[in-house]
Amino acid sequence: MSNQAVLHICLSKGWGGLEMYPIRTGGQFREKGWKVLGLCLKGTRVAQGMREQGIETYEVESKFAVLKQLKLIHQWLKQNDVNLIHCHKSGDLVVAALLDTISSYRVLFTEHMGVTRPKKDIYHRWVYSHVDQVLSISEATKKRNLKALPVPAKKIQRLWLGTEIHPAIDDPNHVLKVRKELGIPDDAIVIGTVGRFNHAKGQKELLNAFIALVNQNPDQPFHLLMVGGLQADQGSDIELVEDIQATIKDSGLSKQIHLPGFRSDTENMLAVMNIVAILSHNEAFGLTVIEAMAAEKLILGANTGAIPEILGENYPFTVNPLKVSDIQHQLNEMSINLIAFSPLAQQLKSRAKELFCIEVHNDNLEQIMKVVK
Repeated sequence: MSNQAVLHICLSKGWGGLEMYPIRTGGQFREKGWKVLGLCLKGTRVAQGMREQGIETYEVESKFAVLKQLKLIHQWLKQNDVNLIHCHKSGDLVVAALLDTISSYRVLFTEHMGVTRPKKDIYHRWVYSHVDQVLSISEATKKRNLKALPVPAKKIQRLWLGTEIHPAIDDPNHVLKVRKELGIPDDAIVIGTVGRFNHAKGQKELLNAFIALVNQNPDQPFHLLMVGGLQADQGSDIELVEDIQATIKDSGLSKQIHLPGFRSDTENMLAVMNIVAILSHNEAFGLTVIEAMAAEKLILGANTGAIPEILGENYPFTVNPLKVSDIQHQLNEMSINLIAFSPLAQQLKSRAKELFCIEVHNDNLEQIMKVVK
């Protein structure tokens, strides 16, 4: 069997960074000459995304249906000379483990979340006995995984994620055009964030801090841009979205707070922002952080999870993401003299290019994938 073929298993109905990863990585590895297959749920964004990337898919109605079709899936893999399986959700590992009992597969597991509860019972010991390598996406998640997973330390390694590093959009006319489309004035100081709406992402705390900031500085042209899907099928928490919309209405600041919904042009959204706030309560990694760094933006990051290690040890602007008053204070300090912090934004961009570009990530991942069982 060829070592240049891989099956990505992602049996998720959701849509976020985890689900995008096997799609994006699979497409990029196809360009590197790998044969890439995908096992996913029928009718999901994952299935659609895999097909759009040219990934051959085996689509099932449910996770239970996978169990009934294991032999057919195994035959499909044999026909395509696949002996490497890459999983992305812990719940999908049982499928890889069962396939590994039928025949000998090499199983990789990119642990995207950071395990918070011990998984050392009989069931999990059996499942993880079939995992050859756990890839933790940050030092923060690696520490959690070493404590929680029934896997020897030598089988757990950190592999930072990466993203495409595009040139920062610095054409002022283009930025003004995008601002106009969003209803944001030319002279506005824009605080922004990008990501699906979820309580753990910190949008509500950011909103409350912004409202307090405007009330404290009513003459300043502050605007808040919160980019992210507003629908359940876009991975967002509908109750939170409705709560945020109600809070905006009650604040009387509807003209200064913008919810454009899901946008595929992240670079344009970041381009109009002066400060990017990434206030996840316990982020496992945070591709948005890297995208904002690559866009040469000043960032207010959470001081928890993996965000501090991405920004770098000496980065000055991190904050407790649960303390609204601290968020407000930091935003005020950062907005007083944005130009003075331009060198800091430039340093973030250089760090992103050196450590977090997709080429570095894929090269490191490929070396791991090429190891023969």
